[in-house]
Amino acid sequence: MPDPISWEFAWPYYLGALLFGYLLGSIPFGLVFTRMAGLGDIRNIGSGNIGTTNVLRTGRKSLAAATLLGDGLKGTAAVLIVSALYGQEMALVAGFGAFLGHLFPIWLKFKGGKGVATYIGIMLGLFWPMGLLFIAIWIGMALIFRYSSLSALTASLATPVLLYFVFSRVQLAEMALLMTVLLWAKHHENIGRLLRGAESKIGAKSTAAPEPEPDAGSGGS
Repeated sequence: MPDPISWEFAWPYYLGALLFGYLLGSIPFGLVFTRMAGLGDIRNIGSGNIGTTNVLRTGRKSLAAATLLGDGLKGTAAVLIVSALYGQEMALVAGFGAFLGHLFPIWLKFKGGKGVATYIGIMLGLFWPMGLLFIAIWIGMALIFRYSSLSALTASLATPVLLYFVFSRVQLAEMALLMTVLLWAKHHENIGRLLRGAESKIGAKSTAAPEPEPDAGSGGS
């Protein structure tokens, strides 16, 4: 079992890793790509969310795919770069920073996405088998129940459990638990709609006008 992170040792480096990850995670690819495509501000379309699901509502599948890839890779890049320079402990810190950056980007007044794609990207960079398992659980739940949000919630809940009890990756499980709590908090409106039976299913048509509640029927990205 690896030693706990030594927060009292070289804390400026840990802070630097956190800030580096945060700045990478803060890049709002959904907003950038839709503006580059001449579609205006994605926050004025559909649910107003900057994630993949809302970008898909523009009808541009290529932009949605690019957003998914960008949101995932910024998490992967953060952990791989820091891991190569400073090791696994700081990579964990950078990964958490990237997740915070996506959820609370400074450039968008701390109103970001819901973190699913970035969560996956971080897992792929830190421990790729868990990243693939996350994707497999998401796909399985989506095929059975047709709810993007439920798929994301289930996969994120399973991640720290599997990391701790199956893979014995204690530090990573602890970080994943923190990310899962934040992801669930970001999905609180989706959870409410799921409980009421009012959540939109994958493939359901959505209006182009902004909705009163953000990211209806979406797991976000």
